[in-house]
Amino acid sequence: METVEMHSVSLKRPRSEDDVANADEIKRQKILEKSKAGNDSGQSIETVAEQPEDMKSEIIPNEESEEQEEEELEDSDEDGDPESFADMMKHGLTESDVGITKFVSSHKGFSGILKERYSDFVVHEIGKDGRVSHLDDFSVPVDDEDPSEETFTVLSDEDKQRLEELQLFKNKETSVAIEVIEDTKEKRTIIHQAVKSLFPGLETKTEDRDGKKYIIAYHAAGKKALANPRKHSWPKSRGSYCHFVLYKENKDTMDAINVLSKFLRVKPNIFSYMGTKDKRAITVQEIAVLRITAQRLAHLNKCLMNFKLGNFSYKNHPLKLGELQGNHFTVVLRNITGTDDQIEQAMHSLREIGFINYYGMQRFGTTAVPTYQIGRAILQNNWNEVMDLILKPRPGAEKGYLVKCREEWAKTKDPAAALKKLPVKRCVEGQLLRGLLKYGMKNIISAFGIIPRNNRLMYIHSYQSYVWNNMVSKRIEEYGLRAVPGDLILKGATAVHIEEGDVYNYTIHDVVMPLPGFDVIYPKHKIGEAYKEMLVADNLDINNMRHKIRDYSLSGAYRKIIIRPQNVNWEVVAYDDPKIPLFTTDLDKLEGKPLPVLPTDGKFRALKMEFSLPPSTYATMAIREVLKMDTSIKNQTQLNTTWLR
Repeated sequence: METVEMHSVSLKRPRSEDDVANADEIKRQKILEKSKAGNDSGQSIETVAEQPEDMKSEIIPNEESEEQEEEELEDSDEDGDPESFADMMKHGLTESDVGITKFVSSHKGFSGILKERYSDFVVHEIGKDGRVSHLDDFSVPVDDEDPSEETFTVLSDEDKQRLEELQLFKNKETSVAIEVIEDTKEKRTIIHQAVKSLFPGLETKTEDRDGKKYIIAYHAAGKKALANPRKHSWPKSRGSYCHFVLYKENKDTMDAINVLSKFLRVKPNIFSYMGTKDKRAITVQEIAVLRITAQRLAHLNKCLMNFKLGNFSYKNHPLKLGELQGNHFTVVLRNITGTDDQIEQAMHSLREIGFINYYGMQRFGTTAVPTYQIGRAILQNNWNEVMDLILKPRPGAEKGYLVKCREEWAKTKDPAAALKKLPVKRCVEGQLLRGLLKYGMKNIISAFGIIPRNNRLMYIHSYQSYVWNNMVSKRIEEYGLRAVPGDLILKGATAVHIEEGDVYNYTIHDVVMPLPGFDVIYPKHKIGEAYKEMLVADNLDINNMRHKIRDYSLSGAYRKIIIRPQNVNWEVVAYDDPKIPLFTTDLDKLEGKPLPVLPTDGKFRALKMEFSLPPSTYATMAIREVLKMDTSIKNQTQLNTTWLR
C-alpha cells in the first residue's frame, strides 16, 4: 500500500504568538537532537484499516540482486533536511483539498503525537467469524508425516546453494550429487526427505559412484514443478493449506510474504491473506500457504527479522481478499495536551456517535499531483494528460532519481533517455516509460496497461473517493446528523430511498452515499444534483460511467457516511521516557516481558485508545475526530518541521 513514511508526527494545534517568539531556535535544536538520535522510530502518518490497492510493484522472480539494489536505493535516498522537506511539502495536499472538512463531535480539539514509535500503533485482524487474530502459540501440530528435525540441518550450506541454483534453473547443470558421508539407510532417507521438502520440484535417487553412495537431485517435471508444490508427497488426511498467524513489526504484508517465499524457495502466489496491513505498525493477521508444513514455517522463526509465525493449523481452503470483519486497533497518542474533560468528551463521542467515514489522505497520494487527477484523466479518456500527470516534473518531496527522470522527460520526451535516469524500474514511472518504449508514444493506452492492474485501478478508485468525500461533506453541511427524506439506506445489498413517512425509522448511522458508477442510484435531494454538477465540472457524464476500456468502467458502490467504532476503550497514562512502550504486544507476552512500571505523575501524558473498525475504513479518520486536527502531511510538516522519513 502507498504510504508516505515519516517518523513521529506531531498533531499540534496552531501556536499562539507567544509560542512563535523562539520558534526558530527551538526548531534548530529539535533538528540537531533528531540528527543525533538517528532513525529508529520511522513512521507513517496515515494508516488504513484495510487497503485493497497495493501500490508496491510485484517482485519479479529470479532477480534478487536487482531487487536488493532497488530496495537499497529506495531506503537510502534521502534528499534534503527536515526544513527543506517541510518547504517541499507546501505543495502537498491538505484535507480540504480532498473534501475532508467536517467533524461530528462538539468537543474542543487538542494536540498529540501519533506514532512516535511504530509500536504505538497495533493492528489485530478480525476474521469473518469475528475472532481477533493473536500470536499466542508457537507449537507445531503433531503429525507423523512430518520429517524429523534433522531434515533441516543434514544439508550443508554449499549443498543448499547448489540445490537452490538447480531448482531455480540458475546454471546449466541437470542434477546435483550429494555424497552420503555416513552411509546408512536412515541417513540416506533423511537426505532424500530434506531435498524434497526444502526444494519443491526436485526428485532424488541413490547412485553408487566409485564405491561411494550419492543422492542425486534432479528436476521432476521441468520449470512448472517450481510453481506447483509436490502434490504426491502431501498426506491425504491433512488439509492442503497451512494457516498461521503472521506477527510483523515495521514491515509491509507483501514484503513479509516475499521474504518467506525466498526462505522457502517457493513463489509468493501460493500464499493467501484477507487483507494487507500497514507497514509502520505492529500488525497481526492470518495467512494461508499451499502445501508447506507447519514444521518448515516454525523453523523459519529462528532466522526471521521483525516478524514471527505461530498458531499453526491445517485447513482445506485458502484465504480470500476482503473476507474479514475488520481490524482491532490499539493506538497510543503521546504528549497529549487535552484536559481530562476534553478527552472524556472526545472518546464518548467516538463511542456513541462515531466519525465521518472519509477516505483518508493516503488514498490520494502525497505529491503535488494527486492520484485522483490521474483517475479523472483516465475516465475522460485523455491519455496524453494521464501520461503527462505521471511523468511531468512536479514540485514537492521526491527522491532525487525521480526528479532527474522527470527533468529528462520534460526536456526530451524520450522514454529511453528518461528510463536511464531511473535506477528503480519497478515504480509506476518506470513501468510507464517501459511501456512507451515498447508500444510507442502513439499507443499510450497499451503503454499504460503495462502497469499492474491493481495500480491502474487505484487511480480511478481515488477519483471515486474524492467525489465521495466532497459529497459527504456537502450532505452533512446541508442536513446535519439526521436521516432525511431522499437519503439512501441499504436493504440487503439494494439501496433504496428514505420516504417522508419512514424517515423516523432511520438514523444517520443507516445512511449510505454512492461512489459514482453505472450501477448505483443517487440521493433524491440537493446532494443528488451536486453529484451531477461535480462530474459535469470534470467533463464527465454521471449517466454514462461505462468506459470503452472495460477495466475502467465504474459500477459504483455504497458506503456508510458515519462509522461507529466497536469495542471502544481508553485510558490516560503518565510517563517520563518517550521511548518506553506503554503496553505489551503479543510477542512481549509470549516472551514473558512485563509491562514497564509507569510513574503516577510523569512529565508527559498519553492517551491509549482501543477500537474495532470494519474493512476499508481509515483509523486516522477516527483519530482525526478525537484530536480535531488535519492529518495531512502538508499540515503536520508545517506545524512540526522534523522530517521523519
